[in-house]
Parts: sequence; structure tokens; C-alpha cells
Amino acid sequence: MVVQAYILVQTNVGKAAEVAHAIGAIQGVTLAEDVTGPYDVIVRAEASSVDELGQLVVAKVQAVPGITRTVTCPVVHI
Repeated sequence: MVVQAYILVQTNVGKAAEVAHAIGAIQGVTLAEDVTGPYDVIVRAEASSVDELGQLVVAKVQAVPGITRTVTCPVVHI
């Protein structure tokens, strides 16, 4: 079973497009788009487990320069 999540990203001013491009190149990321509103980039990611998803967010996504904050929202099927 695949675990999916949306990752809401805030960036430094003027860095949204650069951050979205860098995140989009990370394995496990299926979509990364710069947007307007309270968040600057919205990412869709998937992994084989919750632990792997956590590693993706902490070790890879949050390591991208220009990110100030992330919020991870796991997808649930109710």
C-alpha cells in the first residue's frame, strides 16, 4: 500500500519557483507547484510507509534551501 501526502511549504520571499523546481526533482515527489496564498509551494508525495514518508519530508524536502516551514497532510480514504 502506498502512503500519500500533501506537503504545504512556506519559502523565503521570491524563492517559491526555485524551491518548487528543486522539490519536483526529489524521488517520491509526484507534483510540486508554486501557488499563491498562505503557502508558497504545494507538493504531492508518496512512499511505501509512513516512516519512509517522514524520511522523505525531513531528510529531502526540508533540506531544500529557501524553505522556512512545512506542514505535512497525509491523504486518508474515508
